[in-house]
Amino acid sequence: MKRRELLSLASVPLLTACATPPAPAPLTPGEAALAATPAAPAASSALPPAPPREWRAAWIATVANIDWPSKPGLPAEQQQAEIKTLCDTAQRIGLNALILQVRTSADALYESKLEPWSEYLTGTQGRHPGYDPLAVWLAECRARGLELHAWINPYRARHSSAKSALAESHVGRSHDWVKRYGDQLWMDPGDPAAAEQTLAVVRDILSRYAVDGIHIDDYFYPYPITDPATKQEVDFPDEPSWQRYVAKGGSLGRHDWRRYSVNGLVQRMYALAHEVRPGTRVGVSPFGIPKPAMRPAGIAGFSQYDKLYADVELWLREGWMDYLAPQLYWPRAQAPQAFEALLQAWRALNPLGRPIHPGLFTSRINDTPQSWQPDEVLAQIDAIRRLSPGSGHIHFSMVALQQNRRGLADALRAGPYAAP
Repeated sequence: MKRRELLSLASVPLLTACATPPAPAPLTPGEAALAATPAAPAASSALPPAPPREWRAAWIATVANIDWPSKPGLPAEQQQAEIKTLCDTAQRIGLNALILQVRTSADALYESKLEPWSEYLTGTQGRHPGYDPLAVWLAECRARGLELHAWINPYRARHSSAKSALAESHVGRSHDWVKRYGDQLWMDPGDPAAAEQTLAVVRDILSRYAVDGIHIDDYFYPYPITDPATKQEVDFPDEPSWQRYVAKGGSLGRHDWRRYSVNGLVQRMYALAHEVRPGTRVGVSPFGIPKPAMRPAGIAGFSQYDKLYADVELWLREGWMDYLAPQLYWPRAQAPQAFEALLQAWRALNPLGRPIHPGLFTSRINDTPQSWQPDEVLAQIDAIRRLSPGSGHIHFSMVALQQNRRGLADALRAGPYAAP
């Protein structure tokens, strides 16, 4: 979601204690039904090999030109020069992985016959940028010993920042399973065709590009919006797909059915990724607070289980990911979303021992009065090393490191990243 909204979403009156995280709860009958997703190949629960080094990564957000390219419409040569500069910065600071957003909204920042070129490259959706960005990113990362993971948004079909018209080949022009929700377009997660589109994209990327991983973030069902007139939350417009499910004899309640649909995509994507490119790593970066029933005492805030229909705890328990990157975008002293308590909670919900690489809100360091100080990020890295030695973390996002905001990049290079 928009990172600037995270603090307000989680905001609640301060609570007084953060107790020991709970032990993972057994599957309820309803969860067991949701886990047994038909037509999805069974994912292996065997523990994947641990990363050979501390994972020091950063997200490269292309939506709205957050990180790259710096603006749409730049010449191909300038876009490629920016790629090299960002990779140089990552190597100089001491990162060893980048997570590049290659599909922001049913579009592509790589050569694709399935979806149109992203408007964030040229300013016009569907216009060829004159080169293959993902191929260049791969080459530049390889030259510097950096991993490159391809980050996709599985359901979003048009972002609120989009300005150009939809290309003729965009799914929003030809499929009734693309729905308008607020100022965005969204592929209906409850329609099987939406999952098939995303799985085809994953297969295509992994078949043609030697990326080290495939990565999805916190956008499943959209974050809820409120009707300005009624002040009521607007429900996602999935009535047609829900009625088809019911007509076929579906027995789940509507909210459980929504989670069932998302579960199926995540499970199938994991199996597909390892079928197409054995050894690839599948990463999930959800909202950072567990479901209400599995939170430590004192932790409160937005529930992705109830609002985004994302049962992340189930996916982690079943092993449908190779690493989890919960977005822990709050300062250590914010008790209802206390950083260390949340990290420990996710570790306790991880029976298969998957690597947990928390997302850090590095871009919260800026030139505003509300800015964090670099010491906050440094202290969070220290906490991860202390509580989860040998794991790693991800910065959101690369622009803060590239700009060396408040000397943060220098502090990382001289401090926690001094050793290779």
